Amino acid sequence: MAEASSSRLAYIDWLRGLACVLMFQTHCYDAWLGGAARISKFYMWSQILGTFPAPLFLFLAGISFAMVTDKLAQSGLASNQIAKATIRRGAEVFALGILFRVQEYVIAWGWAPWSDLLRVDILNTIGLSMMLMGVLCWTVLAFYRKSEPRAQLAIAGTFVAAAISAFTPLLWTTARPHFLPWPVESYVNGVHNLNQPQPGLFPVFPWAGFAFAGLGFGFMLNSSRARGLGAHFYLCAAAAGTGLIYGARFLNSRPVQIYPVYDFWHTSPNFFMIRAGFLLLFLLPAYACCRWGFGQRGSSPFIQLGRTSLLVYWVHIELVYGRFSILPHRSKSIVAASAGLLIIFLAMLALSIARTKWYGRLGDVFSWRPGLSRSA
Repeated sequence: MAEASSSRLAYIDWLRGLACVLMFQTHCYDAWLGGAARISKFYMWSQILGTFPAPLFLFLAGISFAMVTDKLAQSGLASNQIAKATIRRGAEVFALGILFRVQEYVIAWGWAPWSDLLRVDILNTIGLSMMLMGVLCWTVLAFYRKSEPRAQLAIAGTFVAAAISAFTPLLWTTARPHFLPWPVESYVNGVHNLNQPQPGLFPVFPWAGFAFAGLGFGFMLNSSRARGLGAHFYLCAAAAGTGLIYGARFLNSRPVQIYPVYDFWHTSPNFFMIRAGFLLLFLLPAYACCRWGFGQRGSSPFIQLGRTSLLVYWVHIELVYGRFSILPHRSKSIVAASAGLLIIFLAMLALSIARTKWYGRLGDVFSWRPGLSRSA
């Protein structure tokens, strides 16, 4: 892992692994803590950390998608062929999201409402975001294929991310598309069948914005200038992330707001900017670890979990929230829930290691990577 080309790929898996660990702790403490522990500062900070896994998964999906698309474009494939391959990959992930909902409904047979089959979960949004990114890349490549398209693709991805963030507050409140059937509207604002947007769901607005932000960053990362900068590019990214965080905090402190309804934690573009800023900050330590630190040997638990992030997501949900939960729900102390978290982490790491010994197309799908083959 000493070469830069290797570390450019390893740090993506490292960050996926970090997202898995943050997800584990969020779900475990949310599912198992009870009594006074649920109103403690410990629980509050656990749930604040829980605002990062979904953006990380989406952002990294966008980066990987850009790398795959750029590789296919450099190989000489036509824009239609690239679109077909990448959109099909997104459709596979989307289908897995539907399958996951069916599985959860069957396991919870008898007490889960039928509407749970149509919940908009993170897998659905990742798959749909990948299909939308495929359409965007196809459109840009169709116009700029004869020139250098990376800059245009980076601009387009960043613009779409900003637009999604900007329209989210309206589509959740005063400009809701009521004319759509609720299963369709739920993909816009997470309304489900409850007539109000649900914060626990993952609609396109705002969540797909993180995928398009990753797409824009991925094409910047593949540019000749970024390759020439090497590690300094990640320093620049960290500086940009810091600027986004402080810029968003400044805007949030202003007394005048442009939206009729302002919800910082769920729809605010300012919170979107803060999380995007932290995503850029995360890149620097991940890259450094995989270039010069323990991750350079490829044996990091984070890298291992990141390689099979979809599988460990799929399995741990049932062991934490489902009928096969290893601890009773909402009844444990912080110490007991932490012990359960350690068990989940070790079990998922063991599952991940076992998975890497199994190969095949379905196995590649379960790696949760937007690649088109094991070599992509």
